[in-house]
Amino acid sequence: MTELAGDSLARACADAMYARDSASQELGVSIDEVREGYARLSMSIRANMLNGYNICHGGFIFALADSAFAFASNSRNQVNLAQKCSIEYKRPGKQDDHLTAIAEHLSQDDRYGQYRVTVTDQDDKVIALFHGQSCRIKGSILDG
Repeated sequence: MTELAGDSLARACADAMYARDSASQELGVSIDEVREGYARLSMSIRANMLNGYNICHGGFIFALADSAFAFASNSRNQVNLAQKCSIEYKRPGKQDDHLTAIAEHLSQDDRYGQYRVTVTDQDDKVIALFHGQSCRIKGSILDG
């Protein structure tokens, strides 16, 4: 069996994670691109994602950003969990907007990784900025 590395390993990890990720699947999240330390995911805002102000509930935007963070931080076949996250909402998402979340690895210190996620709409307007810190624990995404 050929050993996977780099971007091929990242894609295999993403595919394995997504197969078990019913939350992202239910939200209609798609993995558009994944590389080592990087993930680009997208999702369209549906009517059932709107809050009482007729804009996208922030929890759905957070979920998209958090999923991008998860796929980027687990792209090296080492299990990473979110230790802390924060989000800054810049503008509202509206029904039928198509959101893209790009997660990028910033730094790694022992077990802790820092990631930035930028969420934009179909016009490349920034919807939210997310920062996440991952914590590496025992285990791997892929068997063997």
